[in-house]
Amino acid sequence: MEEEPQLDLSNSDVVTKYKAAAEICNKAIKAVAEACKDGAKVVDLCRIGDDVITKEVANIFKGKAIEKGIAFPTCASANAAVGHVSPMADDATALKDGDLVKIDLGCHIDGWVATQATTVLVAPAGLDAPITGRAADAVKAARTAFDVAIRLIKPGKKVSDVAEKLAQAVEPFGCTLVEGVLTHDLKQFVIDGNKVVLNRPGPEAKVEDAEFEPNEVYAIDIVVSTGEGKPRMVDEKETTVYKRALDVEYMLKMKASRAVLGAVSKRFPMLPFSLRALTEAEGAGSEVTKQLRLGLVECLSHGLLHPYPVLHEKGGELVAQVKGTVLLMPGGNDRITTAPEQPVETDKKLEDPELVKLLNAGLKTKKKKKAGAAAAEEAK
Repeated sequence: MEEEPQLDLSNSDVVTKYKAAAEICNKAIKAVAEACKDGAKVVDLCRIGDDVITKEVANIFKGKAIEKGIAFPTCASANAAVGHVSPMADDATALKDGDLVKIDLGCHIDGWVATQATTVLVAPAGLDAPITGRAADAVKAARTAFDVAIRLIKPGKKVSDVAEKLAQAVEPFGCTLVEGVLTHDLKQFVIDGNKVVLNRPGPEAKVEDAEFEPNEVYAIDIVVSTGEGKPRMVDEKETTVYKRALDVEYMLKMKASRAVLGAVSKRFPMLPFSLRALTEAEGAGSEVTKQLRLGLVECLSHGLLHPYPVLHEKGGELVAQVKGTVLLMPGGNDRITTAPEQPVETDKKLEDPELVKLLNAGLKTKKKKKAGAAAAEEAK
């Protein structure tokens, strides 16, 4: 009897699929970042990211019976909006010069998910324009905290080792970590695994401690605010990103609700989706599109769908995000997603000696020399 293949990073096929998904993520986020210009409609930016992913996945693993596509719908959230902004087709909201935009998206190949986010400033010079002022502080704080996290989320370290260091990393920039943001482990068709780091724990918000292990994968997510980092929902109708709650079953009473849930289960059974993608897939004249809002209410009230709400920091504050997919390989951590980085100009910097030393350390594990080789080295 043949052994079942290992479904983690010890299987080279799994690594290949993660990296293929990441490469597509990288292309998509670059395309969206370059399109962030004065007057660009937010919905059009989200379409660009989704379209790149859909087109690119069609070109790889051809002829193989595997699922592939969008793992997290493209979101473009400006200024004080924390995230998850992926508007409906008729939304006319547009960017303007000076907006600070968080782009978030994900791709999967055979359920192996790569997800990432970056933050760009809308400017006439595009991505060559330096980010300055409080926007620069927020972006630099997010990048610094991410670089700290990727060095602490590694085999042998624990979940409890991370949060305090993240707070210390953003403090010199006059910024705070946003409440409620989690770094999740990733598994096949699972974007929000059970092993998590809560960036900003508190008396009311805690997660279980655990040790990081080799061959795990994490979506390290850092969200930073120039304000208090305590965002709130302004309008429930802004929420357009959802995921089917797989552990919940309920016999819906309304026909509209059953139509909506049926369409979700058919088209997006495991991973998050946008309502725009759902209605466009179903068609303008479909029961789902006509009865969408009505059908959603009953699905949500019984917990059949998990919402990704649009939260807002206080007006006038800025929120920056950096997220990346990281493989905990035997030779060290491998960040497989990369996004364009605008130059940042700020006079604030990290000076904590312990964190500076940590940031100067590489991500790769140094291989121990064999005894013979070590002795030969000493004899030189």
